[in-house]
Amino acid sequence: AKRPAAAVGAAVTGGVVASSFLQTPSACQQSALVDVSSLTKVAKQEDVGLLPQPVNPKYKTALVQIYVTSQPFGGSDKSASGHRYDTIPIANGMIASGMSCQLLHYVPEEHDQFFKVLEGFDAVIVRCNPGQINAAGGNQIKFDDGMRALQKKGKQVWPSPDVMTNMGAKDALCKIANLAIGLPDTLAYYSVEALETGFKKTMAFQPRVIKQNRGSSGEGIWIIKLKSGNYCKNYGDRSCSDDEVLEMMEACDNHSETHTVREFLEFCVNGRSSKSGKWDTIGTGKYLEGGKEAGGQLVDQRFCPRIVEGELRMNMIGDTCTGIIHKKPKEGGISAVGGTGSIYTFYPPDAPEFATLSQNFIGNDLPHLMDNLELSREPLPLWWTADFINADPGKPGTPCTIDKWIVGEFNCSCVGISKCLPAYCKADTPNATFFDIPVKDLMEATYLGNLMGQKALAILDSGKAKMSPAAAKVVTRIEALRGAACSGVLSKEEAGNLMNKLFDV
Repeated sequence: AKRPAAAVGAAVTGGVVASSFLQTPSACQQSALVDVSSLTKVAKQEDVGLLPQPVNPKYKTALVQIYVTSQPFGGSDKSASGHRYDTIPIANGMIASGMSCQLLHYVPEEHDQFFKVLEGFDAVIVRCNPGQINAAGGNQIKFDDGMRALQKKGKQVWPSPDVMTNMGAKDALCKIANLAIGLPDTLAYYSVEALETGFKKTMAFQPRVIKQNRGSSGEGIWIIKLKSGNYCKNYGDRSCSDDEVLEMMEACDNHSETHTVREFLEFCVNGRSSKSGKWDTIGTGKYLEGGKEAGGQLVDQRFCPRIVEGELRMNMIGDTCTGIIHKKPKEGGISAVGGTGSIYTFYPPDAPEFATLSQNFIGNDLPHLMDNLELSREPLPLWWTADFINADPGKPGTPCTIDKWIVGEFNCSCVGISKCLPAYCKADTPNATFFDIPVKDLMEATYLGNLMGQKALAILDSGKAKMSPAAAKVVTRIEALRGAACSGVLSKEEAGNLMNKLFDV
């Protein structure tokens, strides 16, 4: 049976999707961009600072944002233009690598048309902060499903919903326990029974860090010690009783609480109740609510006492580290979350102080990371971070006896370019734009954007290279027919007839 040219949107062997191959010569000559005129233009100004689009782009990319009308300035990440504060350097990086990059805003009411338009792009860069889609009246699950549907049609999505979910989930730490950047006694709890048994055993062995899956900025992350200090020598030698007292500190604000083992377990499962005692946290507990499918889980990781000396953050573009930040907590604190008075020190990516970590993480573990996270079909994110904790068991302030850093968290959910922060609007800078970024900072942001563009181009090229010889031949013929139609060598009808013959089966 023949497949008409209009139906050539089906996948070609090797994952390449062909669609809208034949255009009128005038349309080909006038624009190589995707027609987005059916979508609402949300940006308040023209795309200030955006480079001219290439005439013949190697690939067509879209950078997707969202404007939350109910929030000041459209969200805490917006410039006066309506774009995210770091959108322009990222888009310019794509353009600098020879790809087009069109700036779009997702409007929930236009969901179906929006994703229909996205089918015309080769790749999509998602830059919507967590929570913004729901805040704008949309549905994050529906949005994610739309992105997954694009992937099935051969489109690249950075980061994909599955990458954000698997890398951002706290149980990612369990999946890397066997790597140099992990700890073998890291556990995940999805059920009440597992939590009861596992926590009582680990808590009796060593101080713990218990992390809920859904929180942000340190909420629901607890550093817990036995008040008695009665730890067993070997893991599994004993389990805690319900009445043993826990001394706890929450990472979001470093406040302390004291509870029994039973009160803590009750709060984890049922939240505030007559059995959980009085809690001062802003959180509501119920960390297992909804089960694994709904994100209900807790991760139990060994507490590393040198956390008080600070954490390391590696800023990553694909497989390249672009900088290292040491985040030291405020005196007396444990968490270095922003806003808690922590001190930041910046290091170059090749800092000799962290040579062993760089080798363990980038040289040894990174090639296996996506497989371990059950993301073997996905590339590394374009822009992401990994936070590390010094795992040396010694007392803080004393010389280390081992050089081992373990991952505390990955983040690829709309990581911001901090050098672009002067471009976001707030009460005292309501008209902030791209041009408010200091020149030195803009140069660094431009470097990061350009590196993202280079990585994106390499990923798209590698996907093309994975085609079978037969698929490559088909794509070559498609491109030749499209070029002939655009140049007027063949009429649209003639090219269409040849296209039909090409897809005879």
